[in-house]
Parts: sequence; C-alpha cells; structure tokens
Amino acid sequence: MSTVILLRHGKSTANGSGVLAGRSPKVNLDDTGRAQAENLVGRLDGVPLAALVVSPMLRCKQTVGPLAAARGLAKVVEPGLSEVDYGDWTGKELKHLAKEPLWRVVQAHASAAVFPGGEGLAQMQARSVAAVRAHDRRIAAEHGDHAVWLLCSHGDVIKSILADALGQHLDAFQRIVVDPASISVVRYTETRPFVMRVNDHGGDLRGIVPPEPKPKRGKKTDRAAAPSSDAVIGGTTGR
Repeated sequence: MSTVILLRHGKSTANGSGVLAGRSPKVNLDDTGRAQAENLVGRLDGVPLAALVVSPMLRCKQTVGPLAAARGLAKVVEPGLSEVDYGDWTGKELKHLAKEPLWRVVQAHASAAVFPGGEGLAQMQARSVAAVRAHDRRIAAEHGDHAVWLLCSHGDVIKSILADALGQHLDAFQRIVVDPASISVVRYTETRPFVMRVNDHGGDLRGIVPPEPKPKRGKKTDRAAAPSSDAVIGGTTGR
C-alpha cells in the first residue's frame, strides 16, 4: 500500500462567514486560500507525487490547481470524497444551527447524526474511507508500495479518514483538528495504517517519503518490498 497526503482545501469565501456552505455551488477560494494554493507547490518540493485525487467541489479543484500545473498531473475527481451532504442545513447560519437538538448529537454522538434531507456522518465516513482505500490500492498497483499521492477534500471528511486510520470511533472524531490548507499524512500497509502527520501547516514533508528498500545481497526482485506493517518498539528514530 502507499502513502497519502490528506490536504484540506484552502480558505474559502464561506470560511469565516458563519454559514454552513456544504455542497453549495460556486464557493471559491478567497485571497488567503489562493495564496495557500500557490504556497502548496513549495511546501511539497522534494516530495514525489504519483497522483492527485480531489473532491468534486470547486474549492478543492482550485486548491490543487497550481500544484497540478507545476507537476504536470491531472486531477482525478472522486465523488466519494465530496463534502458532507448537510441537506436542509446547507446555507444556514451556524449560530442558528447550534440551537438545534441535532447539533449536540453531531458533537457527542456523531455516528448517530443524520442531517435532514442529507446524509449521515457514518455514511460519509463509509464512502470516504472506501474511496481512499480504493485509490490507494490502485496507485500502489500502478506505482508501487512506495508511492506518495495527494488527496484534497474537506474538514469533516478528512477527520473521518484520520479517525479510521487511528482506530478511533467516529463518535470521537471531533477531537481531531483539520484547518484549511493543513496537511495530514497516512501510510497504509498490509495490516494497519500509520498516521504520520495531523494538521501540519509548514513542516518539512520530505520525511514522509518512504525510503527505497535495499535489495538483499545476491537476490534480485521484480518488485520492491512493501513497507512493514510492524510498529517500531520504543518509537522510530527518524531518518
């Protein structure tokens, strides 16, 4: 399996407006978000990318636009990574939604939360995790187990993917923070994922790239050995 960079889209015109944009059309990046998209090219310098997979929402496509141009990569649109369908909550002010009984369910018992006229958070996690793992298998098959790829999606979607990778119940996913333009990283292996970054805003990301395995003396293989699923006892020593 390979390594996936989970990128939340840059700051949008809806962020900070006090309105739940959800799947509202034509929500663009604002000036800060556009700068974040441009800066992404430098942040990922030195990190080879096998593929770019994005939510269908415009703000995600805009966020990876400069990176796609710089790397000569096509954007693969994945509906399974789209924003939560908030249904009747879409476009309403958060201060009013916070008074709804469902608000407390979303905060404390997310797995039971189903938005009126929309989808449930458990449903969202199921389709987003399925999409991530499907693309990860595809990319590993095409580029090898040491491939790195990038996914651009939304806050709750990425939080749910991280909760799954951490073996954490969805009811606790609100403990995870994922800011606009932040990067989180998961490396999938045969038996377990490893969470390598969460809500990173500016660290050197070259360290997430798996080292090429050294072939055993006197042996030749057609395919590089897959990264181990075993955790290092006592913690990793870095590279």
